[in-house]
Amino acid sequence: MRNRIFTFGIIAMAASAVMAQTQYDAARIAGSELNGTARFVGMGGAMGALGADISVIGTNPAGIGLFRSHDASLSFGFNKNLTESNLEGTMMKDGRTRASFDQAGIVYSTKIGNKTALRYLNFAFNYHKAANFNRQFSSGGNLNGSSLTWQMQDMMLGSGYYNTQDSFDELLDANNPYTDSYFYGTPFLGSMGARTGLVDDVTEGKDFYMMGWNGAYGEYYSREEGGINVYDLNVSFNVKDRFYFGVTLGIYDLNYNRYSSYAENLRDDNGNDNGGFTLNNWYSADGNGFDLKLGAVIRPFEYSPFRIGLAVHTPVWYTITDNYTATLNTDVLAMPQAYTENLSDYLHPGYVWDYRMSSPWKVNLSLGTTLSNVLALGAEYEYAAYGSMKFHDLDNYEISSSDEAADKYLKDTHTFRVGMEAKFSPAFSFRAGYNYVTSPIKDNSARYIPNLNTNINDQIWFDETRTDPEYHNLKARNTVTMGIGYRGALIYCDLAYKYDFYKSDFYMFDDYRFSDDGNYIVSRNPAAKVDHNRHQLLFTLGVNF
Repeated sequence: MRNRIFTFGIIAMAASAVMAQTQYDAARIAGSELNGTARFVGMGGAMGALGADISVIGTNPAGIGLFRSHDASLSFGFNKNLTESNLEGTMMKDGRTRASFDQAGIVYSTKIGNKTALRYLNFAFNYHKAANFNRQFSSGGNLNGSSLTWQMQDMMLGSGYYNTQDSFDELLDANNPYTDSYFYGTPFLGSMGARTGLVDDVTEGKDFYMMGWNGAYGEYYSREEGGINVYDLNVSFNVKDRFYFGVTLGIYDLNYNRYSSYAENLRDDNGNDNGGFTLNNWYSADGNGFDLKLGAVIRPFEYSPFRIGLAVHTPVWYTITDNYTATLNTDVLAMPQAYTENLSDYLHPGYVWDYRMSSPWKVNLSLGTTLSNVLALGAEYEYAAYGSMKFHDLDNYEISSSDEAADKYLKDTHTFRVGMEAKFSPAFSFRAGYNYVTSPIKDNSARYIPNLNTNINDQIWFDETRTDPEYHNLKARNTVTMGIGYRGALIYCDLAYKYDFYKSDFYMFDDYRFSDDGNYIVSRNPAAKVDHNRHQLLFTLGVNF
């Protein structure tokens, strides 16, 4: 019988340490996409210093100060996401097309005077979709002996509790090991594997050990839905038509849902069929947050249209609720029977975790100018400090494992934007732009990281509640845009096309093993090389009055 006597305080500390968000979840929530009005997107978003488009409310708030009349607009369109996965020569493709409502906003411009220092006082409200999560993805291929069952086995070993047949049997016989305090420290995924025969127990004489199985073929599928909606409130000033200042309060609404399924065929030591298993996961994150953006645009030379813009974005301070559950169905031929483990039988309706997260600080520098009122040029650089993200529970205790994972496996990002607008006539324009965004994920990042586990009361604590082992190590993102626009005396309309493309290394799981000296050896299965492509068609209808 294991001796587990915990005080309430130790259990609370453990909860803060182990029930943590991964760096991949954090990067997804903290990231943003190029979206807004069709004019803004068509110019690659490089309009922070040029201003006079409502979408700059979220990049440089001072750009709203360049409006000299009222403006209202709304934008909508279609998104088509495509993926192509290559795992050791096995190719899989998937895609999803969805309509989207992307932006709606209004600017109220108040003229103060022609000779006063303060020329215009402007107010604005804008809604836009900062992130669109709707996509499908498939991957699979030969595993050559690597298997998720070995990650499950390693989780059991790393918990430090299961070193005798009696201790292993206690887990198998437990009515509810997922909520019983006696089993705190046992990772849910490892427990599910043990209770369904994927982690096998072996006793030889006085020696007890656990083992996984040989993986033959694995196949993964996921469907993601949701997005991040942002509601921006702005006030901005025009001083002498040369100095512009603005502040934006952003209110964020996060909604993310993912269903994933991983199926694996197994082999015995002789290479014969040994059945298989299917792991299904449902994960959702819902939350709200807010931030502040402060900006300035300066026209340094009185008779020149050249402008310089600078903006600082505070972190988005989120309060988030995660909800996840899983089912594991196994039919290992070497075991006496098939098994099913359904977390919703023990956790109703699933595991729920509330926490706070602050996204990275951002700094934006922009340049812009016009030539003969025919050509507009813009360029921007934005820096985001991903390693500075912080996590706390609702009692304001620091979630140290998430902080450490963010610091060690996330890196600061650099975004470069350029764009142009050329007028064919006073009414018609052509636009083009380009974005380059470096990856927030370090190359050596992994989902299951034993050396980040926190040692509490002489026990090793894992991020024990998560049962979704898959992850993408994202590479740099490229975006190419183009568009056309019409400007009438009152009505305007714009059309933009955006093409995103980037790559990632996808892992269905991490296969860690213990070496004889007790240290970890990473025997990671080969990564699937994935190409991501997204096509967006965006239409904006507006009125300027």
